Amino acid sequence: MSMNRRDFLKLGAASVAGAGVSGNAGAVMREPLSLPPEAVGMLYDSTLCIGCKACMSACKQANGLPPQPEGEDEPMWDSPVETTGDTYNVIKVYIDGDAAQKDREENGFAFMKRHCLHCVDPSCISACPVSAMIKDPQTGVVSYNADSCIGCRYCIAGCPFGIPKYQFDDPLGAIGKCSFCSHLQAKGLTPACCDVCPTGASLFGTVEDLKKEAHRRLEATPGDNYVFPRGNLSEDRPPHEGAIPLYEQHVYGEKELGGTQVMYMSAVPFEKLGLPVNVPEYGYPAITEGIQHMLYQWMVAPIAVLAGLVYVVKRNTSGKSGGEHSSGEAES
Repeated sequence: MSMNRRDFLKLGAASVAGAGVSGNAGAVMREPLSLPPEAVGMLYDSTLCIGCKACMSACKQANGLPPQPEGEDEPMWDSPVETTGDTYNVIKVYIDGDAAQKDREENGFAFMKRHCLHCVDPSCISACPVSAMIKDPQTGVVSYNADSCIGCRYCIAGCPFGIPKYQFDDPLGAIGKCSFCSHLQAKGLTPACCDVCPTGASLFGTVEDLKKEAHRRLEATPGDNYVFPRGNLSEDRPPHEGAIPLYEQHVYGEKELGGTQVMYMSAVPFEKLGLPVNVPEYGYPAITEGIQHMLYQWMVAPIAVLAGLVYVVKRNTSGKSGGEHSSGEAES
């Protein structure tokens, strides 16, 4: 009797599963990647954001991106409501009920900044087959090389934050995403969005210094006056003074999915701001790459599949030859 496709798939799955079980289960997950010592990042404090969208305009201008929508008499820099291949940074708003008070979950509203989080263990880099996505070994910034890209868009599917976008309206389209103004950083300048923020809601610095600043705010007493630094932690700019809000007692991005170099503070639950919660403290590539390594170590998976194919071909061929021979004897 010949083996059908379903039986073959079962055989292949069993072979691969057996290969995994026979190995060390703890070896499936590879070691998570670590943050470069001099990694830079951003601390976005939703409670300080006033929704002015100056960061959106600055991002467009710093990266030479067109305003959207294009073709109108007076196109606006801050009109997009979601990141696109030509919009790397947007300010969104959470609204509940009558939105009577800022930074309140019920009957309130809060602002949220959306752009690349520059993950410590980026899924976009793991998914890219041609190394078009690159993580700087010193700054940790994740950038994109259009010359290497083949347009497969695996990075879009792989990103847990839905950030990379493809320029579908361009026949020579590319991926668009925030590179944290690497071209400005190379000149010793501050990323544009942090540079123009009037309240310090978007704050640039080393990841370690930003974490310390975030925890100083969490440890402060709500209602107390606080001096919020603006622009760049390493620069002496006039600060923004205000009262400490009732923060969510967590800095988003410290541990989520292996950590991100863009971190968030908020007085509204992070899931309300569109950030994925209930996620592991390791990046997804630690699992997917670990499984790939296990399956292809010593060519176990390919050999198992090849053995299954040989078995199917041999069985089908043997059955067909036997049937023809029996028919010939009956006729004689």
